[in-house]
Amino acid sequence: MSSAMLELILEATLDTLYMVALSGAVSAVIGIPLGVLLYVTRPGQILAQPVAQRVLGVVTNIGRSIPFIILMVAIIPFTRFIVGSSIGTNAAIVPLIIAAIPFVARLVEGALNEISPGLIEAAQAMGATPLQIITKVLLPEAKGGIINGLTITVVTLVSYSAMAGAVGGGGLGDLGIRYGYNRFEPLIMLITVAILVVMVQGFQSLGDRLVRKADHK
Repeated sequence: MSSAMLELILEATLDTLYMVALSGAVSAVIGIPLGVLLYVTRPGQILAQPVAQRVLGVVTNIGRSIPFIILMVAIIPFTRFIVGSSIGTNAAIVPLIIAAIPFVARLVEGALNEISPGLIEAAQAMGATPLQIITKVLLPEAKGGIINGLTITVVTLVSYSAMAGAVGGGGLGDLGIRYGYNRFEPLIMLITVAILVVMVQGFQSLGDRLVRKADHK
């Protein structure tokens, strides 16, 4: 294998890591608060707003129901408006974020569902405000579940980023399609798949370690 090809593989690997890291970070920043809102605005919860909760739930479900490859194509005008292009690594990050936000939100909501209602009632009895309950009770108690949800999200983003290569999104998916498939180079395809597998295993192992640490605490 030529040094030029090795450079292409390294560049594609770094592009994939860049896409996953940035889209994962932004989706966590937006998705975690959204998941908390979905939980605390339920009827009977500390910030009960049934109508708002229903609207948020519908919007979140719509976001989760659109297949990623269709989402990428459907929001091309929006992507071009945000980053100035509809192809390339930066362009792929936009649909990755939009796809991941509702995913994160529902996983965070699920993690909060595991918290005993008695803890919330005890905090309310001690005069804690809703914000204090969220920051001092809900998020710390659900920390392990939230980390697990973010790990699942990052692993999903790895596969989504590879899918983005089908429409010029860059990264390992683009490399595998351009060289492994279009140019009939099975070794490139095999290397691409192997790197993606290593990435997934690495992210999952790191996430599992963080979850164990959070649960232990």
